[in-house]
Amino acid sequence: MQSKEERVHHVFESIYGNYDKMNSVISFQQHLKWRKDTMNKMAVGKGKTALDVCCGTGDWTIALADAVGPEGKVIGLDFSKNMLKISEEKVQTLGLKQVEIIHGNAMELPFEDDTFDYVTIGFGLRNVPDYLHVLKEMYRVLKPGGLAVCLETSHPTLLGYRQLFNFYFRFIMPIMGKLFAKSYKEYSWLQESARDFPGMKELAILFEQAGFNNIQYKSYSGGAAASHIGYKEKR
Repeated sequence: MQSKEERVHHVFESIYGNYDKMNSVISFQQHLKWRKDTMNKMAVGKGKTALDVCCGTGDWTIALADAVGPEGKVIGLDFSKNMLKISEEKVQTLGLKQVEIIHGNAMELPFEDDTFDYVTIGFGLRNVPDYLHVLKEMYRVLKPGGLAVCLETSHPTLLGYRQLFNFYFRFIMPIMGKLFAKSYKEYSWLQESARDFPGMKELAILFEQAGFNNIQYKSYSGGAAASHIGYKEKR
């Protein structure tokens, strides 16, 4: 039987070519608004350093690069080489010299302690084998005073909407995956990972257990997604 890590790796090595298109289809393009609002809240400074964990096809990496400017530094990390190819193409097309795309594992970040001003993970935490372990790794590589952000699917709490959302994710999304990306099995896995992911309050507790303080979270689209922000205390 495949481990979660092996299964996730297979999924993203398979769907990389249609990933961006499917994100827009599945979220009705709302994921762009969610990320923009999260970036506004982060207020990323010029010349700063950022790490985008599970960067996928690089959209958040590129948004961070725009925010830090040419004098800053952004690293995008992912364990799917096929997804990273898309990231690298985008970065090269845009001529973003401040961006480095690297192959690596979120469970074992290849960086020294206290390296980055910002660490982000967008729609990737639900796919890792151990949520808390990855949050601890994000905390470790963050500079004191820095902030970490997770933007991820969540669980609506409103009666009626919750059932509709669950039906959409469980049955409609895999069909859309088959129609638009010829990948029913892979998109069925993505709904499983979203279903099993902690709710907003539970994820905030994991942030606390990882060492973060002043934790804030915000619900989007009635709880379909949420952003969590945590700070590493200044020494």
